[in-house]
Amino acid sequence: MYRSSPSDTSELPKGIPYIVVNEAAERFSFYGMKAALVIFMTQYLHLLGDKVSDPMSSAKANENVHWFVLAIYLTPVFGAILSDRFLGKYKTIISLSIVYCLGHLCLAYMGVVGPAAWWLLAGLGLIAIGGGGIKPCVSAHVGDQFGPNNQHLITKAFNWFYFSINLGAAISNVCIPWILKWYGPHWAFGIPGALMALATLVFWMGRHSFIHIPPAGKEFTREIFSWKGIKTLFKLCSVFSFTAIFWALFDQTASTWVFQAIDMDRTLFGIEILPSQVQAANPFMILLLIPIFTYVLYPAVDRLWKFTSLRKIGVGLFLTAAAFALSALTQEWIDAGQEPSIAWQILAYLMLTSAEVMVSIVCLEFAYTQAPNSMKSMVMSLFLITVALGNGLTAIINNYIQTPSPLANEAKDASILLSDSKVRQSSHQEQLYQHDYPGFDQKIGTPDDISIHFNDLSAVQHREVPAHLELQAAAALIQDHHTRQLQFPSSDEGQAMIADLQDPWGSMLSYRLLNGKSFRIQSIGPDQKPLSQWDTGLIVTYEDLKNTNLSTTQKQSWLDQRKAALGLTPSGSNSTAASPYHYEFVAGGFYKLEGAAYFWFFTYLMLGSAVLFIPVSLLYKDDATS
Repeated sequence: MYRSSPSDTSELPKGIPYIVVNEAAERFSFYGMKAALVIFMTQYLHLLGDKVSDPMSSAKANENVHWFVLAIYLTPVFGAILSDRFLGKYKTIISLSIVYCLGHLCLAYMGVVGPAAWWLLAGLGLIAIGGGGIKPCVSAHVGDQFGPNNQHLITKAFNWFYFSINLGAAISNVCIPWILKWYGPHWAFGIPGALMALATLVFWMGRHSFIHIPPAGKEFTREIFSWKGIKTLFKLCSVFSFTAIFWALFDQTASTWVFQAIDMDRTLFGIEILPSQVQAANPFMILLLIPIFTYVLYPAVDRLWKFTSLRKIGVGLFLTAAAFALSALTQEWIDAGQEPSIAWQILAYLMLTSAEVMVSIVCLEFAYTQAPNSMKSMVMSLFLITVALGNGLTAIINNYIQTPSPLANEAKDASILLSDSKVRQSSHQEQLYQHDYPGFDQKIGTPDDISIHFNDLSAVQHREVPAHLELQAAAALIQDHHTRQLQFPSSDEGQAMIADLQDPWGSMLSYRLLNGKSFRIQSIGPDQKPLSQWDTGLIVTYEDLKNTNLSTTQKQSWLDQRKAALGLTPSGSNSTAASPYHYEFVAGGFYKLEGAAYFWFFTYLMLGSAVLFIPVSLLYKDDATS
């Protein structure tokens, strides 16, 4: 028989340690999987299975990651209804944890049989249902353990609860990207699944120590639709709508900031950090900042200025804007061809993590204290929905900035064409096959045709796009400058160097420096409209052959071994072993918002939201002590 009401003890409830250990293991599984996800999508996914496809673009990967995070933070409302109306928190958590484990199993099974993308979709879908469904229940379950004599310990308990979240995240963010690099995706996704199974076991072991608050049943429905319930939800929405913008920025540490880290000097104290591992800065900083904020900063500020929950949230929103402003400045240095130290991004993490302490942790406690007893999980889910809304906003923006490509299904088409007797073998290289796509005029055999060359695994090896000769001529001028000056020209300097060159349709070519090692030459294509699917481009990347030769003597990563086994050359490249310049011809798929402009857009969005939050917080009437 389970206890259904808290005891009169003034000490920490006996069930809290089980929840803390469970949360640490569960967060290891989630953040470990999430840390590997965006790199996996762009570099690994297309290499799994029997047939090879083209890699996913960074913007598409960003979009997919944020749609997934939206799903996992939208499902809490269903978990809350299941908990508060029907099953209670414990039964909801234990049952949905099993669904959670099945999701991780699907991810570990990718590439074993069938299309890997299907297993990815199934795995992320099950994790969204299971992981999202338990979120409001676990945090509300913490509060349920407290009675009238130990309410003074609830703030510290929530801080330790958040501490366990970041302990699991910190360890997994360091380990899982390293495991992905050297042991591949099956281990990288399998280990988080094992930790989720452990989390479920630990939670089950604490069943007799927990306070099992029974579901409210019909009272839950009456409470929500009562005047008090509607008023509570409306008041909280006025506050939490601003935190949605916070999450739109914060969760880009798992997407946009990872890609930014690729172009930075990631050596610290003689140790090279993987791009995905930089995310570990956030949970490690949380572990340090929680006690500093709780025991030092908050009491010190409170002596001078009543530091209420809403004031903490407001300060956190402004600090978030400052963190993204620093990331925008860092990206400007990258856009200028520099290779800034990863220490700059870590400083931005420090600012963003400080903002998280004042927004996320405070909102968790604020949501619990503002909710009626029968609506605890529902109100917690309301806060979590703001995470979904923020990620949805980021996903929509990343979807909008992408332009379509006429070759979006080229690898799939190549796989089908291999069995077609009409496909012809390329004349310029043995073992490669060629297929022509109609261009803007939709006619084969005209100058705007696009040709792809692929191997018997349907992997694209080379492309020929409209204006490829003009693109190459412009690239040769930039390469000549690089040979003499040992650096690529800035975007303005390079544009001046190719000012006299035009594409076959009379339009000027454009030059953009992407980072210190790559640049892009672009034509607006035969339709003469910028940022359409008919734009073509040439991305040139410089690779120091001396460093490459040295690296061949070292242990190969799982990715290198996989590519070697598939006999792949760089996709779309016409480089040779003797040339340090790698060419990749592209058709469509360019971004409407890229580089530093992308980061500045989100910075101004956050700053405007922080300013608007001030009058809202002043008008809010807090019915609970804060």
